Amino acid sequence: MKRHLNTLFVTTQGAYLSKEGETVAVKIDGEISLRVPVHTLGGIVCFGQVSCSPYLMGFCAENGVAISFLTEYGRFLAKVQGPVSGNVLLRREQYRRADDLQTSSLIARAVLTGKVANCRTVLQRSLRDHSGKLDADAVSQASQRLAHSIRRLQGDSPLDIVRGLEGEAANVYFEVFDHLITSQKDDFTFNERNRRPPLDSVNCLLSFFYSLLMHDVRAALETVGLDPAVGFLHRDRPGRYGLALDLMEEFRPFLADRLALSLINLCQVQGKGFKKKESGAVWMDDDTRKTVLVAYQKRKQEEILHPFIKEKVTIGLLPHVQAMLMARYLRGDLDCYPPFIWK
Repeated sequence: MKRHLNTLFVTTQGAYLSKEGETVAVKIDGEISLRVPVHTLGGIVCFGQVSCSPYLMGFCAENGVAISFLTEYGRFLAKVQGPVSGNVLLRREQYRRADDLQTSSLIARAVLTGKVANCRTVLQRSLRDHSGKLDADAVSQASQRLAHSIRRLQGDSPLDIVRGLEGEAANVYFEVFDHLITSQKDDFTFNERNRRPPLDSVNCLLSFFYSLLMHDVRAALETVGLDPAVGFLHRDRPGRYGLALDLMEEFRPFLADRLALSLINLCQVQGKGFKKKESGAVWMDDDTRKTVLVAYQKRKQEEILHPFIKEKVTIGLLPHVQAMLMARYLRGDLDCYPPFIWK
């Protein structure tokens, strides 16, 4: 059983989860609609007005099944889990490295090299697949600027400079992101990245995927015994999972951004599936959310050749592989942290 194939997503508003023997029972309107043996689950993700019995929470914690609670729009709220596993010496080493700004900069540069390289691959693939439908010159120039950013990240820059380089690269990438949307332009237009709340359908889709990705990355870090709250690029802040945000950077363009573009360009989601509140916040209706979740799970089941370990792994296992590589680096088994770079 692989963890990426056994996450239970509960999106029906008013659903109630409880323990029945060795199973998780999902009740809707007082009727049981689903029973799932706990040993087949690696995680449960609840969206919106979904509640769980205290007995189920304790049962899942004992069996290593994390329960995450998100808003109906996909913003992470809280997580219920059992004791964090792993060697205390590994976490102590993580804390020591995080306190060293030079080491933090080294790890941050590796992570961001992966992120910017993967952003550039998104642009290059769009040029290859849709050259006649987009502004090829603008996208090509952005790709060249990202290549320059990658070269600058190889220098021995302090952490503040590294953060500045990341900001510049993100601006370059998102400046041409709208060009990558080649269909349904009346319903899906991207002007700038915004969140909390997202103000358009594209940002709503991106934020939703980032929330799902955060759940997966955080679970992977906890599995290998790392503290997801103590990062290197993202510094300590109450309520923020810095290391999870660090590791997410490599996967945002490859998994979230690319999948969002595919759903829009292939018309698998439509503008009518997104609603706007009086506050300006945009959210997905139930059918669209289910479509997006199914697409995300299917994508995670696809295989890819990992560029460092040279083995085929399912995409859903990539956060676990990277978490293990981070742990090995911190233990001293690797000379440097090898980021995931999409080929």
